[in-house]
Amino acid sequence: MTTVATMSELGVRRDGNWLLHDINWTIDSADRWVILGPNGAGKTTLLSLLASLMHPSEGELHVLGERVGSVDVFELRPRVGFASSAMAKRIPKSETVLDAVLTAAQSVTGRWVEEYEDIDIRRAQRVLGEWHLGHLADRPIGTLSDGELKRVQIARSVMTDPELLLLDEPAGSLDLGGREDVIGLLDQFAAWDAAPAMVMVTHHVEEIPPSFTHTLLLRDGEIFKAGPVAEVITSENLTNLFDRHLVVNRSNGRFTAQSTQ
Repeated sequence: MTTVATMSELGVRRDGNWLLHDINWTIDSADRWVILGPNGAGKTTLLSLLASLMHPSEGELHVLGERVGSVDVFELRPRVGFASSAMAKRIPKSETVLDAVLTAAQSVTGRWVEEYEDIDIRRAQRVLGEWHLGHLADRPIGTLSDGELKRVQIARSVMTDPELLLLDEPAGSLDLGGREDVIGLLDQFAAWDAAPAMVMVTHHVEEIPPSFTHTLLLRDGEIFKAGPVAEVITSENLTNLFDRHLVVNRSNGRFTAQSTQ
């Protein structure tokens, strides 16, 4: 097991306000982390740092052996997969599902005049199959359901065989069926020995795949708790995190949380 990312005394300050402060965190290659916290806690900011889309204001951040702030981010970013709705919005709605995934090989979000090798096309087709999208390969992404589009986002993020996979609310806004499809596929992928280290942001404990190993709870830009999933996702911790009495249950590896107030 190798270290994939480390944050040491890390802080992010914008317009005089601390978005993150005093963050000390290590991600190893076998880790599958889920980040939970109230709105505005800094969850998406953490992902943006790991994706080298922003730099810390203080402290140190190392990703895949490189210090963010002194490395060429255009060399680092292809080694990190990032699935988010914001990234998906940059892909033209007329782009086919196959091309939306294939263009990740050249870090572009719209196929134009660039050419791709057969090995890239075959990999894109294989990835589509793995994420149950093969039958949609020729469909424009603008015609997809929310659940299908979420899976395209993930398929694109793993196209380059990343060493670190970041997922920003991969099951967010989906109906029950779409949510369960995405969680089931993520669970299978996370359980695969050759899968990269994974970090997922979610607002709901019900969306945590059973194969995920660790949880980081954020509050007001600081780490509230961090550790193995079963030790961190507890009634006491979530009650204190969200300032309301919550009862957490776990069945078949899946969590639920309900308020008793």
